[in-house]
Amino acid sequence: MRKLLVALAVLCFVGCASYTKLETPRLSVVNVELQKSDLFEQRMRVRLRVQNPKDRSLPIKGISYRLEVQGEDFAQGVSGSPFEVPALGEAEFDMMVTANMATTFLRMLARGGGEKSLDSLDYRMVGKVSLSSGFLRSIPFVETGSIKLK
Repeated sequence: MRKLLVALAVLCFVGCASYTKLETPRLSVVNVELQKSDLFEQRMRVRLRVQNPKDRSLPIKGISYRLEVQGEDFAQGVSGSPFEVPALGEAEFDMMVTANMATTFLRMLARGGGEKSLDSLDYRMVGKVSLSSGFLRSIPFVETGSIKLK
């Protein structure tokens, strides 16, 4: 029994030592191409770059995300085309995005966004990267920032 406990303790220490901190991939927009547009819906092909800060490749099965502008839902997108991001590298992919600019801006105005001029727009992108293999099958991510208007 004592040998079994020692063996389990050694396995736990080895497992903890080999554990690496999960760093989320970073996403950035490379290009936006309008596909279809009307008053209520805009469809865009968005080219994104994903950077992998880990020392292992990421076998990506798909990505889904939601984009908020000034705290309002603005767009959402999914990509189900698998690709691999090399270790400590980057890859680009296309994603179809659906936005509703009219509704978002009307909500912002109703909330009081029209009382002063804005110098920038705050955005927040929330989503998850689905992996096709490995112990962890999805990696959540949150990216925030602002876009200068002037």
